[in-house]
Amino acid sequence: MAAVFKMGQESGLWDTTLRTDTELLTNKDLGRNSKNLKYFDVLIFASTTGELDMDQSQKQDMLAFIKDDGKGFVGIHAALDTNYTWPEYGEMIGGWFDQHPWGTFNAPIITEAPNFPAVRHFPGAFTKYDEIYQPKEWSRDKVNVLLRLDASKLDYSNNPRIHRTDRDFPVAWSKMYGRGRVFYSTLGHTEESWSDPDVQKMYFEAIKWAMGMTEGSTITHAQPTSSGSR
Repeated sequence: MAAVFKMGQESGLWDTTLRTDTELLTNKDLGRNSKNLKYFDVLIFASTTGELDMDQSQKQDMLAFIKDDGKGFVGIHAALDTNYTWPEYGEMIGGWFDQHPWGTFNAPIITEAPNFPAVRHFPGAFTKYDEIYQPKEWSRDKVNVLLRLDASKLDYSNNPRIHRTDRDFPVAWSKMYGRGRVFYSTLGHTEESWSDPDVQKMYFEAIKWAMGMTEGSTITHAQPTSSGSR
């Protein structure tokens, strides 16, 4: 949260409101000079594990904020480990968490979309020490995969937590939800990752993209058959 605040402050591109509750996720007039969704341009869920305390009207307002109003959403790490009883949330973000088969490890990562602003600074193949989520109810037919694990360099032996038979483990993606732009990445679990200029730049550019400041594709594509960037 502090990193996102600092990015906006130092760049002058946005003001950040930091909250650990869901009160502002509504279109209702909250009084007391409180802001509601109408004030904001993008929502950022930073590791929001669990079911968020939101009533039905708040859920409708949040989805409409993205889908109908064309505002942005950026999900960081455990934003995928959130709201399992809210089907539309999973549709919006692209899926749900389904274990992290290798825990926190030196993850071999491939850049699939080198022209997308949030990942263009990464090389074609690189390694990051982080906790990589395996998604369920997820398909690359519904998202634009930006980064993925290099399946040829993973250990599959005696690992019951591996559930994806297609060996397709995305690390970041972009998608549209109605008129709104959605970005998600599993990177950002460790404290060290937020001192990593590569990870900071990814989320900085992702927020800019979600706010419509830059352009980047959300067109889906098949899993490349060979290592390296497409």
